[in-house]
Amino acid sequence: MNDPNKNQQLKIELTEETGQGIYSNLAVISHSPTEFVIDFIRVMPGIPKASVKSRIILTPEHAKRLFVALKDNVTRFEKQFGMIKHVDEGGFNPIMFGGPAGQA
Repeated sequence: MNDPNKNQQLKIELTEETGQGIYSNLAVISHSPTEFVIDFIRVMPGIPKASVKSRIILTPEHAKRLFVALKDNVTRFEKQFGMIKHVDEGGFNPIMFGGPAGQA
């Protein structure tokens, strides 16, 4: 017997606004027994306050799928473009962007 859902394709709509994306240079991940929460944050140099730009809430199963998909994509990226520089977890300070300090 044929499964009518087997041949259906999911149509995904991407609006122009969403397609522009939201830049994030910091992610904070937390979890409970039933969900993972990923907060995407934009930190700007010289500004001591940062705000969450987007929050994604996932079931543990979807978080695991995301993990596997990210790992696969990073592997393919590095095969094509070379190794991604690893940031030392202990010493990363998102406020320190480097470069000369701005003056007014």
